Amino acid sequence: MTNDRLNSIYDRTHGCCHICRKKLSFTNYGVRGAKGSWEIEHSIPKAVGGTNHLNNLFAACMPCNRSKGAKSTRSVRQIHGHTRAPYSKEKKQQIRNSNILAGVTLFGIIGAGIAGPIGGIIGAVIGSEIGRNKSPNR
Repeated sequence: MTNDRLNSIYDRTHGCCHICRKKLSFTNYGVRGAKGSWEIEHSIPKAVGGTNHLNNLFAACMPCNRSKGAKSTRSVRQIHGHTRAPYSKEKKQQIRNSNILAGVTLFGIIGAGIAGPIGGIIGAVIGSEIGRNKSPNR
């Protein structure tokens, strides 16, 4: 497997196991027993027709990958309380930007309605902070 392909798979979930969300170490790919060690996991297992196409490959910590077997990724993620893979770094930033814009708009309008233009500015600042701090993983 080339480093570019490994990077692409690792970056899709911002270096987290796509099942349990544990942080992985890129340098510990395939290193058994090392902290943050990981493997490539097939979302649709090859045993039930999954392919090696990039959209079917995710980074997973070794315990999650080994225990998953031929089960569906959705059912295994639900055991850990998740319904989807973690977002990539780029996707997280897009969501944060959207949250900031929504916060600025909503709180700016509310603040302006309550206290005029100054209230709108204060509301926009507060809204941007609320939007910035809202977790993109939820």
